[in-house]
Amino acid sequence: MRIKSYTILLTLLLAISATAQTAPHFGGQTWWNHIKFLADDKLEGRDTGSRGEQEAQKYAVEQLTNAGAEPAGVNGFYQPVKFVSRQIVEKDCSLTLIRDGKREPLTLGEDAIISMRVMPAPEVEAPLVFVGYGLKVREKNYDDFKDVDVRGKIVVLFSGSPSEIPGALASHYQTAAERWQVLRAAGAIGTVTLINPSSMDIPWSRMALNRAHPTMDLDYPLISETEGAELAVTVNPASAEKFFAGSGHTFEEIAALGKDRKPLPHFPLAVSLAAKTKVELTKVESANLVAKLPGSDPALKDEYVVLSAHLDHIGIGEPINGDRIYNGAMDNGSGSALVLDMAASFKKNPEKLRRSILLVLLTGEEKGLLGSKYFASHPTVAPKSIVADVNVDMFLPIVPLKLLTVLGLDDSDLGDSAREIAQSFGVKVQPDPEPLRNLFIRSDQYNFIRHGVPSVIMSVAPEPGSPEVKIFKDWLTQRYHAPSDDVDQPVDLAAAAKYEEIVRALLINIANADHRPEWKPDSFFQRYAESGKPAPKIPTAPPTPLH
Repeated sequence: MRIKSYTILLTLLLAISATAQTAPHFGGQTWWNHIKFLADDKLEGRDTGSRGEQEAQKYAVEQLTNAGAEPAGVNGFYQPVKFVSRQIVEKDCSLTLIRDGKREPLTLGEDAIISMRVMPAPEVEAPLVFVGYGLKVREKNYDDFKDVDVRGKIVVLFSGSPSEIPGALASHYQTAAERWQVLRAAGAIGTVTLINPSSMDIPWSRMALNRAHPTMDLDYPLISETEGAELAVTVNPASAEKFFAGSGHTFEEIAALGKDRKPLPHFPLAVSLAAKTKVELTKVESANLVAKLPGSDPALKDEYVVLSAHLDHIGIGEPINGDRIYNGAMDNGSGSALVLDMAASFKKNPEKLRRSILLVLLTGEEKGLLGSKYFASHPTVAPKSIVADVNVDMFLPIVPLKLLTVLGLDDSDLGDSAREIAQSFGVKVQPDPEPLRNLFIRSDQYNFIRHGVPSVIMSVAPEPGSPEVKIFKDWLTQRYHAPSDDVDQPVDLAAAAKYEEIVRALLINIANADHRPEWKPDSFFQRYAESGKPAPKIPTAPPTPLH
């Protein structure tokens, strides 16, 4: 075994060294040219199912065809996906705190937002109880509900997790499906989420700005991941103290503990919450795009390495500095452009691939990872033939590439390969430096993971303690999910090109390896590969009618 392991490692290192020493395949400019098309105002922000997204899809199909990629969807390159859109009618909605019989209205947008990720009941009134982080993690014998009664109540929780729960585990149990499974079993009827001020990607003013923008769900007859939930509310940290009056605790106290991931108390609040809601439903259709770069090994060509990126963005929203088009240049024109650039590079510089590479441009990511949820449940190739997913989402080449964050770095041997390849290009690698942001569950790789597929997502990172840290912080504050994420922003084309080289080398490494990637025995996500039943399959029967 020792000799075999040494031989495999030597082969990998030689292949990596050879890859790093060849002439570069990318210069950054063709990548940027794709972004200039995808993020043009004419595409109106590529909202899911919109005309702009359709134009982006046509462009992508044209580029994939020119690159010689084979159609691998259901209808050529297309895999149709159906959605139902939910839009709040805010003028007919209200939230009210009730304390000692006195009613205190909350201002929607200023104090709180009613989330459309849950289909709300028209009217709800229930007591509130604070449940800390609102988590139940069996692996760590951690339970925020063991000492509180939440039956028939709305739980108030603080976003984040305690330090005793590892990042990947904490992220998993904060997904909508896992969280609501616990809450429903405990008898809760809804949630109020208090945002951790120390981990906010964008300021509240921008979070609230597009609160009336439609939210979507897959329009197929399946059991909803949040079935039984009657209300979901997110609260402005500046207004959170209103919920704690008379409880013996303050939000300031809770936020100070949560900032350092310390244990939080659990206690009933001295208020109830009443809500009235009205929602309009419409049907929307879009599609994932799927293309194939065929492998040549008779025994392995029907196995697939997925390179994925989402093509959709937010669309047209409320204006910021007079601009209403949320162009999505980095999020995720950058990843979509990489997929197109990658296809062209394999045509220009062919590689003898043993396994096939599947290029997947996904829809509905901004609506809750919906396109990947559908594709992972209904892949256009045999489900067990997908050996890995390398997902590319907003990799932010806004500084020189010296450090690469790899989410999933320690979960499978994909992380080992990514580390070795990056180092061969002179790039250091780090795991998730910000576990409170839950990034590993916030992009499309997570749906592949839930189906047992080893996955990684990588991004350019600032060097700790350098001025680059502020550059990234300012980008999130000013450009993330804002109209200013457009083509009039500084990017480092050399960093983008080096990132593309690393992705290309990783794809080749996976495609040509003797063995498919494997989860590490101590990875939390190993359970999905072992179970064989990672996530419920979405039925293919006709969608349900609107009511």
